[in-house]
Amino acid sequence: MLIRIDPASGDAIFDQIAGAVRSEIARGSLVAGDRLPAARELATALDINVHTVLRAYQSLRDDGLLDLRRGRGAVVADRAGAAPELIGAVRELVDEARRLGIGSATLITLIREEYPA
Repeated sequence: MLIRIDPASGDAIFDQIAGAVRSEIARGSLVAGDRLPAARELATALDINVHTVLRAYQSLRDDGLLDLRRGRGAVVADRAGAAPELIGAVRELVDEARRLGIGSATLITLIREEYPA
């Protein structure tokens, strides 16, 4: 698993890490039972504070995508296995939006209205 961060991005680094993991789960590159790198290891590789990685992992745990256990580390949760199904639905939605001439910014706005954070 490759996680890249952009320090110049307007997005918080922990959000970038969590987003990268979410994408890997959604694409099926990470599946239930897969282990993520230890927080300290990932922090060292990305040259960031370990607490930033822990915050990303906790966010993913709160979303039900990770299980965090002492001694086991961060493991993709069983519930995360449904994410690949969602990718197909998203692709259909994007295709339909294109067919109707709806731009990406409008589509994102519509999704945010239907599914606020």
